[in-house]
Amino acid sequence: MLIFRYLIGEVLKTQVAVFLIIMTIFVAQEIVLLLNSASDGNIPGAIVLSILLLKLPQLGIYILPLSLFLGIILAYSRIYADSEMTILRACGVSEWYVVRVTLVSSLFFSIVTAVLSLYLAPWASEKEYQLREQADAKSGLSTIRAGRFQQTGNEKAVVFVHSISEQGRELDKVFVAQLPRQDSNQVARLVFAQKGELIELESGEQQLLLLEGKRYETDGFSQALNRTEFGTYQVQIKEQEIEHQRRKLEAIPSLHLLKMDTPQAKAQLQLRLSAPISVVLLTLLAVPLSFVNPRQGKFAKLVPAITLYLGYFIVLNTGTFLLAEGKVAASIGLWWIHLCMLFLGAFLIAKGRPIGAWARSVFIKREGAV
Repeated sequence: MLIFRYLIGEVLKTQVAVFLIIMTIFVAQEIVLLLNSASDGNIPGAIVLSILLLKLPQLGIYILPLSLFLGIILAYSRIYADSEMTILRACGVSEWYVVRVTLVSSLFFSIVTAVLSLYLAPWASEKEYQLREQADAKSGLSTIRAGRFQQTGNEKAVVFVHSISEQGRELDKVFVAQLPRQDSNQVARLVFAQKGELIELESGEQQLLLLEGKRYETDGFSQALNRTEFGTYQVQIKEQEIEHQRRKLEAIPSLHLLKMDTPQAKAQLQLRLSAPISVVLLTLLAVPLSFVNPRQGKFAKLVPAITLYLGYFIVLNTGTFLLAEGKVAASIGLWWIHLCMLFLGAFLIAKGRPIGAWARSVFIKREGAV
């Protein structure tokens, strides 16, 4: 029991460290992308944190198997490099026992990954779609940034603001261009005001209140230009109807995918199932791959292991594409890839066990007899 707790504890500590490092890197990348999108006015800054939180389940699907794989290799490689595994073997601890102990922890993380992949990630993707749709519908002037020409949410005006107060409600030196539709006889209006204020009504609609300015009107054909000075001028920014985007397969619940008889749906469902399966398969590979000679150092097998991991998921993505295109039967799907990894893991484990040496000796004897 002490050896069981020791091995599990070493793997868990290393895995948590690897998980936090990789997650920090990916979250930082997502923050940069979301902030750039918010600064460009594509999404309101108020929903950046919400979108980031909704992306965490999707990130967890990819990071959990990788962190467990690297955690096992780094933890056991250190044990091998410090000759601790030699002592454990002298006490009767076999490599197969280490594999079984590690599989116990991997089964728990496989269940967690299955929940993320089959339930939480599709739910989070759907919520992100809804959040972006509502933001597009209610954006109005909330995404206006100082020093930029930007289109309003209802696409009926272009606004330029010289500066905005810290509260985001008071505007200084505002330029508004209200262009008519091509199929209408309305005139184009160009408005300039020294001050402006953003007003939000209870109904959710927004109005831009301009103070102390001038309005110019033209029909676009004649040279006549009407000029009007005003004390106050209101620009109505109506709330848009929520436009439902076409959902990607990532946002469709897993139970609905089961009912969809299309190659794309089958490919997506098998890809979701691949995440928890990969956790167990990578564990079978990681234990024998972690074996290092004390003179080699604990990082000796890290590069080959990462290469194998990348190759596995590249083949998975390729298989998903072929399955979605209908070039591979659903009965074959991605299962052959997992089966190959299972055989590879079993071969690496059996290679270092007495049964492997026994099988090789029997094979050689039979060859010699022939």
